[in-house]
Amino acid sequence: MYEIEAVSAVRDFVELGGDVLLVIAFVTFVMWTLIIERFWYFRTGHKEQFERVKREWAARQDHGSWNAHQIRRLMVSDVQLKLERGLNLISTIVVVCPMFGLLGTVTGMIEVFDVMAGSGSGNARGMAGGVSKATLPTMAGMVAALSGMLFSIQLDRFAREETGRVADSLEIVTH
Repeated sequence: MYEIEAVSAVRDFVELGGDVLLVIAFVTFVMWTLIIERFWYFRTGHKEQFERVKREWAARQDHGSWNAHQIRRLMVSDVQLKLERGLNLISTIVVVCPMFGLLGTVTGMIEVFDVMAGSGSGNARGMAGGVSKATLPTMAGMVAALSGMLFSIQLDRFAREETGRVADSLEIVTH
């Protein structure tokens, strides 16, 4: 019973806001899939990689030569690449979501202008449909962007801090 009401409410929302809402929903789904994957990697895969890198560095005899420094840089860089994988895409999606909302605004306003051109400005009911198609996608795009932005910033900060922590854990010997 509640599922049918929920599906009906979503269908009504999409009808009011137009097809751009489906695009925003898909892009938001992709963004959240990437965000969840990054959190999952940070909690599981990164810990394993961090321990592996520490073991490999500790197993080396040489910690002070130029070659050792380059190997350390390579190890830290490898960890950093894996930590930052997908973060640029998440940030890009956060930026694109309001643009899709703006696209919905423009298409909704075109509908309002079509109603005005066809029947004059007296058809308030026809114009209301266009106005809702102009405002709902804007709101949806902003909500999607705001929700993703908070987590995107947190993921970026964590990746930077973890890269520094890995670098600090690989001690070098200076001569």
